[in-house]
Amino acid sequence: MKTLKTYAILYLVFLYAPIFLLPLFAFNTSTIIAFPLTGFTTEWFTALLDITEMHSALFNSLKIAVTSAVLATIFGIFGAMASTRYHFPGQKGIMGFIMLPLVLPEIIVAVSLLVVILKLGLSTGSWSVIAGHTLICTPFAIAILNSAFAALDPSLEEAAYDLGETRASTFRRVTLPLVMPGIVSALLISFTISMDEFIIAFFLTGADPTLPVYLFSMLRFPKLLPAVMALGTILVVLSILLITIAEIFRRRGAKRAGLKDTGGFL
Repeated sequence: MKTLKTYAILYLVFLYAPIFLLPLFAFNTSTIIAFPLTGFTTEWFTALLDITEMHSALFNSLKIAVTSAVLATIFGIFGAMASTRYHFPGQKGIMGFIMLPLVLPEIIVAVSLLVVILKLGLSTGSWSVIAGHTLICTPFAIAILNSAFAALDPSLEEAAYDLGETRASTFRRVTLPLVMPGIVSALLISFTISMDEFIIAFFLTGADPTLPVYLFSMLRFPKLLPAVMALGTILVVLSILLITIAEIFRRRGAKRAGLKDTGGFL
């Protein structure tokens, strides 16, 4: 047990040490990413305002992330309803196929999509990155929404039918409000995954790179590395914030449904 505890601690240190180093170098006065630290400054954060190419990449990433998150959440709603509310031939196989991107290496997904796009004679761009991000985010949305729909009491929908509501109005007035915490959680998680994703965006992006791809290109210029560290610090804080909010909504949905919380993202 002691050996396992030591291994777990070393693993966590190895995993999170680079994240804790980001703010150290982001607030350091030196342009060299190395110890010892030379002083405290916030100039690298203000320098981000002058890098116009980064602003364009950030806007492109936000556009792609919002679109991918919305599409993935919509598909996630359909997939979760299909897996929890209905039964049809080959259901398990189809759902397993949909969830396959969870276990496939992203580079395989990226290369496969690139080959398909080129074979069809199409050009890459924001739309291809959106397609790739939607593909990998949808299984996460389904996994989150599965618990939300599974916790929904079918008798509530049946009562709405008995009171004269149609399937569409029941879905809009009864089902959606009850699973809304799961929807918000899936939306935020999908947005975070899309914003941080690099491999698929690297293969499928066109003339307008996403923010992770742009940051990767900036690594060739040592003088800009502190600014990269500053932006990385901001992105880490925002990612933690979004995941925390998503977890709050997930737990709120579980509490509303009267389920025991079995753990989630945090």
